[in-house]
Amino acid sequence: MNCSSRLLCVLYVATSAGLAWTSILEVRYGPVWAACLFAAASLVPVIAVVRETVIGEQRQILLDLIARASRSSGDAADAIVRAELDSACCERWWTSLGTEHELTCRHWMPRSSSAA
Repeated sequence: MNCSSRLLCVLYVATSAGLAWTSILEVRYGPVWAACLFAAASLVPVIAVVRETVIGEQRQILLDLIARASRSSGDAADAIVRAELDSACCERWWTSLGTEHELTCRHWMPRSSSAA
């Protein structure tokens, strides 16, 4: 978690503690329905703390994945280019974007001039 997330978590915990204390005071000196309301409201900041920690963990995982991808991107690009070059059967096929083959290529087939 970064500094702002930690600050938010501290504020959420303080808010939850304040609402819980208000709930206790309402049980002792006020109506029961208000105590239940404050007790339920004191759980909302706890949920927010859990959400902030999950967001922080996901952010850290994302940063790790980006760092790992940036380290190996050159190797992956080289491997892709090498695989494409190795799969090219002839130079004419490569330069014609896969539409024509050289006469000496093993994939070359004679084309007839008939419309059949």
